[in-house]
Amino acid sequence: QVQLVESGGGLVQAGGSLRLSCAASGGTFSRYIMGWFRQAPGKERTLVARISWSGGSTYYTDSVKGRFTISRDNAKNTVYLQMNSLKPEDTAVYYCAAVGKNYWGQGTQVTVSS
Repeated sequence: QVQLVESGGGLVQAGGSLRLSCAASGGTFSRYIMGWFRQAPGKERTLVARISWSGGSTYYTDSVKGRFTISRDNAKNTVYLQMNSLKPEDTAVYYCAAVGKNYWGQGTQVTVSS
């Protein structure tokens, strides 16, 4: 059973930065495509960014392009999401997941104040 644990969320002012981490255990992390998703109150959970098993290919939803960077360290079984130039509309619970494997973390709250 794969376990994913997110950390790094918090309260930040607009224009600030946060770095989320997601540590994996119990599986073959280096074989998984990993993704960061977010869910704002009253809205559906949506994909924010995705990274291939090697880290050589990434995808970002349009609203975060140029501001967020996804990366991974397979030696540490960890995936990261660097979030810069944060906006109030980025406020949500952020989840990491092994894409297509239905492995999810418990989520970490990100709140951006205006």
